[in-house]
Amino acid sequence: MNLQFAEEIIEGLSSTPKHLSSKWFYDKIGDDLFVKIMNMPEYYLTDAEYEIFSKQTSAILDEFEVNKSQLELYELGAGDGTKTIQLLKAMDPKNFTYHPIDISENALNQLQERLAKELPEVSVAPVQGEYFEVLESLSKNESKIILFLGSNLGNMHDDVAKQFIKQLAEQMQAGDKLLLGLDKMKSKAIILPAYNDKQGYTEAFNLNLLSRINSEFDADFNLAQFEHRPNYDEETGIASSALVSKCKQTVNIKSLDKTFEFEENESIQTEISRKYNLDILENVFAGSGLAIKKEFNDSRNYFMNVLLEKN
Repeated sequence: MNLQFAEEIIEGLSSTPKHLSSKWFYDKIGDDLFVKIMNMPEYYLTDAEYEIFSKQTSAILDEFEVNKSQLELYELGAGDGTKTIQLLKAMDPKNFTYHPIDISENALNQLQERLAKELPEVSVAPVQGEYFEVLESLSKNESKIILFLGSNLGNMHDDVAKQFIKQLAEQMQAGDKLLLGLDKMKSKAIILPAYNDKQGYTEAFNLNLLSRINSEFDADFNLAQFEHRPNYDEETGIASSALVSKCKQTVNIKSLDKTFEFEENESIQTEISRKYNLDILENVFAGSGLAIKKEFNDSRNYFMNVLLEKN
């Protein structure tokens, strides 16, 4: 039994409103569904960031100053590595070691297999775990570049993101760099379909969280009695997802010896996806000791990769 998952289920479903962390989406089924989501035309984020990485590779590497010395390249939430591979192909494999970090062992295994085929000369040292746990283990004595792409920072509320960036900066030394992938604030007409695709993959992705609890903790969530409900607030720039109970119902989680009551239309908050502008970013970065060095944008100005450097 995953004790942390168990603790978060109990805490989240006992809260008002109920909530579950999106980090638990990623079992093997969730990994596969997310790959499908990323390939949907509505999900512009992947294409936008891939465009930046494929068309501005040289400019990014120039800012990395990768040829100065041996360095360690860390990627938090590496996933399938599609975008990062564009950078790895252009880097001298003698100059770096790539450390993909992900909570999903399945995702890391698939990435390692892919890299062994496509870039066998690259030194790869995967690490399974949560970001905060891994950050504490980073050596401060090595020159490092940290990648945190795919607008993963946006899955955190601003206060958590601010603390995360501060903790990350504490594991960096002067001259180390952090490259963030960040989705920009835009109209609801563009953003909401990215979290409500016609094929139903995003709904299945959310519902799979309940299915995972059923299988791992002997629960009896009836998936047919919950619906996925996405929302985007243009003023705050926050997209959110919830699973909403279609009726008054009781859910038993036998392995945890817990029972949870749901009212009709009661929701479980599952995910947020914050969209950014420079004012929001200045607040998140304030006091971290990191300074914006360069900003890279896609051709539609939907997405940005922001490079920060430790002072």
